[in-house]
Amino acid sequence: MATWSAFPYDEASYRYDAAALKRKWARLHAGDAEPLPKDDEVLAAWARFHAGDFQRAHEVGLKAGGAGITVANKAQSIYANYLERSEKTKLAMFQEVVARAGAQIAAEPDNPNAHYWLAYALGRYVQGLSVAKALAQGLGARVRLAFETAIELAPRHADAHIGLGTFHAEVIDKLGTLLGETQGADAATGLKMFRRALKLNPTSAIAMTEYANGLVMIEGDRRMKQAEALYAKAAECKPADAMERLDVELAKAELDD
Repeated sequence: MATWSAFPYDEASYRYDAAALKRKWARLHAGDAEPLPKDDEVLAAWARFHAGDFQRAHEVGLKAGGAGITVANKAQSIYANYLERSEKTKLAMFQEVVARAGAQIAAEPDNPNAHYWLAYALGRYVQGLSVAKALAQGLGARVRLAFETAIELAPRHADAHIGLGTFHAEVIDKLGTLLGETQGADAATGLKMFRRALKLNPTSAIAMTEYANGLVMIEGDRRMKQAEALYAKAAECKPADAMERLDVELAKAELDD
């Protein structure tokens, strides 16, 4: 396996030993509602993830199996989305996550994060395709269904609400309101999902950033001032781990654009 790019920020404050990770678990997983693992190897993989050692988190998670597949999928997805420079490699990584998550769903159909990571990775993969190609393959509907299933299984899964809100917003942005409806996209539902995500996880920088993006995609430039306020608030969030640091940096970049 090729060496992944290193996390580009100082991760010292994001390193947690097992005891500290258990104490901080609820805070660190307010977004994905992942239960505290019983397996020490899986917990070790999560410690790597939170510190920004995404490749090692992926490797340890895969080796552990079981609940370790979730941390492997999250590590690969977050790395691919934020740090992988090659578009070809990024899309291949998302396809790998989709395949693993699909197998995980087959083995554990009631695992909300199996559905969530399938939806997330497939959604990111779809962003690299043309709209026509994605729709022809039925990928949009598959993304929506997987996010909806994750929420049905875990109603407090804030990140799944973000993902579903983004689905609605992006389809409307690409196709318009009327054609978007033929793909199951609805403006009111999208905005409701973003608001619910922020209610579930009010300190989430990515929830604020994606809500801001969604407002502009759904309602246009008249929402730009509100979006900028959300970007500014997200940029001021204090990250508790490497992923959250990447989310905060994304918000800062949005403000600079």
